Amino acid sequence: MLRDADHDGAHGKDRERARDGVPRPRGRRVRGPSRRPAGTFLLVLLLPALLPVLLLGTATPASAHAVLRATDPADGTVLRTAPRHVTLTFTESVGLLTDSFRVYDPENRRLRTGPAGHAAGRSDTARVALPARLATGTYTVAWRVVSADSHPVSGALTFSVGKRTAAPAALPQDRAENGATTALHTIARYLAYLSLALLLGTAAFVAYCRPPTTAHLRAPALAAAVTLVASTLAVYVLRAPYEEAASPTTAFSLSALTHTATTRPGRLLLLRLALLLLAAAAVTLLRTRRVRLPRRATLAAATVLAVALALTWSASDHASAGIQVPAAVVSSTLHLLATAAWLGGLAALLWTLRRAPEAPAALPASVPARFSRLAFTSVVVLVVTGVYQSWRGLGSWQALTDTTYGRTLLAKLAAVTALLLAAACSRTWTARLTRPTGAAVRARVPEPATGPALPELPPEPPPAPPLHLLRRSVLWEAVAAALVLALTTLLTSTVPGRAATESASSTPSAATGVQTASVTTIPFDTGAPGGHGKVQLTLDPGRVGTNSLQAVIYGPDGGLSTVPELRVTLSLPSQRLGPLDTRLTDRGGYWSTPAFTVPLPGTWTMKATVRVSDLDQVTVSAPVRVTR
Repeated sequence: MLRDADHDGAHGKDRERARDGVPRPRGRRVRGPSRRPAGTFLLVLLLPALLPVLLLGTATPASAHAVLRATDPADGTVLRTAPRHVTLTFTESVGLLTDSFRVYDPENRRLRTGPAGHAAGRSDTARVALPARLATGTYTVAWRVVSADSHPVSGALTFSVGKRTAAPAALPQDRAENGATTALHTIARYLAYLSLALLLGTAAFVAYCRPPTTAHLRAPALAAAVTLVASTLAVYVLRAPYEEAASPTTAFSLSALTHTATTRPGRLLLLRLALLLLAAAAVTLLRTRRVRLPRRATLAAATVLAVALALTWSASDHASAGIQVPAAVVSSTLHLLATAAWLGGLAALLWTLRRAPEAPAALPASVPARFSRLAFTSVVVLVVTGVYQSWRGLGSWQALTDTTYGRTLLAKLAAVTALLLAAACSRTWTARLTRPTGAAVRARVPEPATGPALPELPPEPPPAPPLHLLRRSVLWEAVAAALVLALTTLLTSTVPGRAATESASSTPSAATGVQTASVTTIPFDTGAPGGHGKVQLTLDPGRVGTNSLQAVIYGPDGGLSTVPELRVTLSLPSQRLGPLDTRLTDRGGYWSTPAFTVPLPGTWTMKATVRVSDLDQVTVSAPVRVTR
């Protein structure tokens, strides 16, 4: 009873102070450690370090963006006379390396060739001159170039002079990706994205949300700036071995560093470093001399720096190649800035909430309210630019599910959806924090005859939601944000759906008068020991009308292989036509039919049944484009 009386007395004093306009004293409310999501907070701190493992586990070794469109000679063709050049045509402009072509004769000996170059006036081509005399047999060409969006692409093709011969048991493997170099380069690029978002987002949070104190944000901002400089240096140093598929130990050679400085990606990396060092020098000078710039001048300088830093990314990634390059660069820059403002600002808000006491008045409600508006604006920009970039990268709805780029984009959209749901929870708690709680409507009673009546005491204001609920929702936003950044890094390392579709539907063309041909390679595996390989099918000219069809079987060792039976049919599902049997004939080492009629244009399904023994066979299929 005494405790209840004391409790009521304390409330009575609070009501008197409230009635007289005196603020109520803040009581110290002790909360146990379970109120703070310490375990989850540690998880979000460790997540940026764990996500590179996810990137390394899902990224493909050769993830480039320039896709081979045509070759001259065409892959797998038999020529009457030896060609003078090997010419490759890509879907975008490419850069050449000092060792872009390696040509091997039928005995697997490397030939001496001229330096690699471009065809006259064609930056989307790569060409190498061949020796004047080539012996009869099958030649292998291993090539590697750098696409306009800074990613290397490599591959191989074969052509035969006079007749086909068995390829060597071991094809050249010196063009394979170096796993250590690729892993280090991927981690450095992810850290660069992450640190840029944290740095720019923290600056946007301080400038727009105006927290009461910013001392707690200096250490994270400094760590983000140092990480950005270090990761940019790492990307620059690893650039040459990444392009050449070389070991990381070659990264510090003078020739490698000099070569990187002559390329467009290398110059953009150097520009990024110069901008960061210039900004660091300016900040140090102003702090040393204790000079305080006007707020507008500071905001203008910070905005110019942020846009310039974002341009060093957008001018070297997907936006720098393909269609509508100027609009794509602008869209990519805005997309990156909006991402940094939202996700980096989210990290700054999380750190601010973490440092704020539990009492609602400890953090002004205007801070999360302003960030809510900043996040909403960023989301609008992200949606507009994201839709445009998705259309530009995909090219068709089918590419959304049929290409790696499309499937990665779907995963990113799922992560963004989770991020928006967490943001909606944060917005709800923010709205409750900013709801007025101190104003109460005073109800009056009728005045008695003896004099005026005293106003009735105002009701107790509804309690504000505790800050730990807002902390928790913002924390999960940060987890989803880190995943979105990881998937964004994967997207920049994946062939765009438009380029992949164009490559699949294009037909190789020869620049020396040879008819166009469609070359399709389909892997197969019967499940039996040694019963796997690939079948290469050449439909010439790949147009409506009479075509010839040639098929070559490559065994598990990569060399030419013979099988007892091979059957190939064509079907056109859109017109319910087929299957049409091509009636291939064994020609002693390869299969062919000299005349086969394709009646209609469209995307046909080429189905190959390969029998490797009396008991083991398998049927595989692939699409092939037939034009008019």
